[in-house]
Amino acid sequence: MAGLFTPIKYGSVAIKNRFVHSATYEAMASETGEVTEKLVKRYQVLAKGEIGLIIPGQMFVHPYGRASQFQTGIHRDEMVPGLKRLVDAVHEEGGKIFLQISHAGRQTKKALIGRRPMGPSSFDRDPTNMVKAAEMSKEEIMESIAAYGDAARRAVEAGADGIQLHAAHGYLINQFLSPYFNKRKDEWGGSDEKRFSFLREGIQICRESMPNGMPLSVKLNTQDFTPNEGVIPALAAKYSSWLKEMNVDGLELSSGSALYAFMNMSRGDVPLNEMVAGLPGWKKPMGRMILKKMVGKFNLEEGYNMDAAKLIRPRLNGTILSVVGGFRRLSHMEKLVAEGHTDMIAMSRPFIREPHILHQFKEGKKDTVSCQSCNKCLAAVANEQSVRCFNTD
Repeated sequence: MAGLFTPIKYGSVAIKNRFVHSATYEAMASETGEVTEKLVKRYQVLAKGEIGLIIPGQMFVHPYGRASQFQTGIHRDEMVPGLKRLVDAVHEEGGKIFLQISHAGRQTKKALIGRRPMGPSSFDRDPTNMVKAAEMSKEEIMESIAAYGDAARRAVEAGADGIQLHAAHGYLINQFLSPYFNKRKDEWGGSDEKRFSFLREGIQICRESMPNGMPLSVKLNTQDFTPNEGVIPALAAKYSSWLKEMNVDGLELSSGSALYAFMNMSRGDVPLNEMVAGLPGWKKPMGRMILKKMVGKFNLEEGYNMDAAKLIRPRLNGTILSVVGGFRRLSHMEKLVAEGHTDMIAMSRPFIREPHILHQFKEGKKDTVSCQSCNKCLAAVANEQSVRCFNTD
């Protein structure tokens, strides 16, 4: 019977327990994407909290793939020294760290990247930025795939223990995987197999830059919650089987998308006032009306991605599975791991409030995290404020 405080082998890397810090946008990098001392300090503190595997917030692989103003970059060789400081800080506290690499695709703004955002297909304006993406040319697709390979090389040079490809939350890989976002009829779309091609090529090019045994993980959406059908659990299960065949070392399962279904990513309270405060004046009335309709419809369900995980789990046969989404009670997490429904438990918001909660779990002092799922922390980073707990209760 596996316990939460038993070690696990992730590829060639020994992880000391079953807890994962799920990648969380910190809004702590410089405006040009460099690692800052504030960012290093955050992960040093988390590593002292004995989290088995730490995955910092998504790092953009290409200048056109930047999602946020203070997002960490892994798009240039000049980023490597800063990334190495980050990795070293975690290692010095006895932790392990995977770097999550990502491209925003259509989930960004022209003001941030200097051009119209692009995605697999051009259709409809997104409901948040009101932007209609440009359809990527085949040359732009290949350039983006190459950027993942270059980013993987930089992660290796920085000393990371592993790499995670971000294929969830509506970013570029997720866009290619989704029949909602990807309406192409060429070799990059038109069937599940062709929609999978971008991720397949991304994995292969990353592997070319990685030493044998270095773990490669994929963060995969189980449900997009887009207006029309995108990735759903059955499709995620099919993709998981193909990822298993490609010898991917692990999957982390999530759901939702940043621009279309952000509350499905982080169920709990809708931080109405905090979200509206960050909107430009002309957006505030409409934003308040839309957000007000969402209040009370996304109450926290503990382990809200577990139903999909139980569908996917039988497809993996040895591939490490971690799941994120609303875990709050130690006893609940222990049961899921002991019964084999998942290998690891990933959390984000609880570690923002209590970076050392695992000490209290291990010593038997607490069974439940104190995070109230108020989501004020996530409203803050959406408004480009550094991540922290804003709940004073």
